[in-house]
Amino acid sequence: MKRNEFFSAIGISAGMIFMAPVLSSCSKDITDPTNPGGGGNPGGGTGAVDFTLDLTSPTYAALNNNGGSIVKDNIIVARTAAGTFVALTSICSHQQYNPIAFESANNRFHCPNHGSNFGLDGAVINGPATSALKKYNVQLTGTNLRIYA
Repeated sequence: MKRNEFFSAIGISAGMIFMAPVLSSCSKDITDPTNPGGGGNPGGGTGAVDFTLDLTSPTYAALNNNGGSIVKDNIIVARTAAGTFVALTSICSHQQYNPIAFESANNRFHCPNHGSNFGLDGAVINGPATSALKKYNVQLTGTNLRIYA
């Protein structure tokens, strides 16, 4: 059986085989400030958010102290004054300013661009933002802090 006969037998034309990659890439990657990367991956693409921070690494040393914070892949990870960890998108839902800052003394996240403030759960405290920040799950195991959706 020849190639074109095989494709005809299964109901596919040769033209469809060559068009399949083109058609599958017609989706639009929309950037949503509450969903960094559009598809759930803070660095872009379609992968889910799931990474681990080694708290013994100097890169993440700020998280060893209450009130400390870091930004990684458009996610701000903070250690509250009470010692719990919180992870939110670091992109403000108002006009996508990046990054927002953690203010441990006020127990909130602040956008220095237009003054919006967000609670530890990502909820808007005051605008101009009207949408909450995306919150991620956190799990501490020993000195490893996992951030995931």
